[in-house]
Amino acid sequence: MSLTDLRTLGRTGVRISPFVLGTMNFGGGRTAPDESIALIHRALDAGINAIDTADTYSRGESETIVGRALHGRRDQVILASKFHNPVDDDPTHRGNSRRWLTRAVEDSLRRLNTDHLDLYQVHRPEAVTDIDETVGALDDLVRAGKIRYYGTSVFAPGELIEVQWAADKRKLNRPATEQVPYSPLVRGIERETLPIARRYGLGVLTYGPLAAGWLSGRYRIGAAQPPSHRAELIPGRFDIDAPANAAKLAAADALAALAAASGLTVIDLAVGFVLAHPDVTAAIIGPRTQAHLDAYLRAAEVVLGPDVLDRIDEIVPPGTVFGDRDTGKIPDAIADSALRRTVA
Repeated sequence: MSLTDLRTLGRTGVRISPFVLGTMNFGGGRTAPDESIALIHRALDAGINAIDTADTYSRGESETIVGRALHGRRDQVILASKFHNPVDDDPTHRGNSRRWLTRAVEDSLRRLNTDHLDLYQVHRPEAVTDIDETVGALDDLVRAGKIRYYGTSVFAPGELIEVQWAADKRKLNRPATEQVPYSPLVRGIERETLPIARRYGLGVLTYGPLAAGWLSGRYRIGAAQPPSHRAELIPGRFDIDAPANAAKLAAADALAALAAASGLTVIDLAVGFVLAHPDVTAAIIGPRTQAHLDAYLRAAEVVLGPDVLDRIDEIVPPGTVFGDRDTGKIPDAIADSALRRTVA
């Protein structure tokens, strides 16, 4: 496999590299702007032709950095951004309403220093906004030339189908993509999401090939607790001593051992696994340093054989999810007690 082996993005006909550069780590006190720009240029020079960002990343700074980096190179890149999550402390500056997304896209275009987005994605579903409203507004943006295509991110299987139906019944442009977490440790999308994507011709952009760091090679049985900036954001999710994480830790340890026995790094194993699935269009990688990017670029050359893929299936059976939080969004019906209890 090579980064120059382009893949077709769903039914769009757009040719995209097997890696998409994710920019969540750029700005916000993490990867400094100049270093981020250097990483972007290194990725483009290596053959990556797509970049994924969002207005919520570092409260807009990530988009600004990407806009600076693409000066003079915008036409070489499939540029994607997202809306939905908060961008500041104003409670009206978020969500999936027509009012907000028509403002949000203009703000993103300004920060990215471009007149259009190739892909604009609904970062998460929102129960309080009618999907017809969101789809109608996105269709208007396509017709106005502000965006070329639109997609969804972390939509449940039923929600994916609902979006398709909403567009079809009004004869509007249908979504072109779904963005969703996928790795050897996070395999829930194999049950319904990927078959639905195949049925409706959706391009699938997966993120988190290292399962939020669980497949960095540091999560091993008997090893010390690895440091993680995410641990403060999501208490308990990365605690190796928590009983709820015991099965995940055992699987991460077994996958690391499999990688070593196969002459691979854990990153090689994880990336090779993701890109081996025929319904995955591209994997979003989120390097924070040059060393991270170099490791991903080396992994792009890895092709896993059937024996290794079969062994991964034995360690983590297809469709496995170790925790709801790994899926990217805990369903409202589970998270909100008011939706589970009748008040007398």
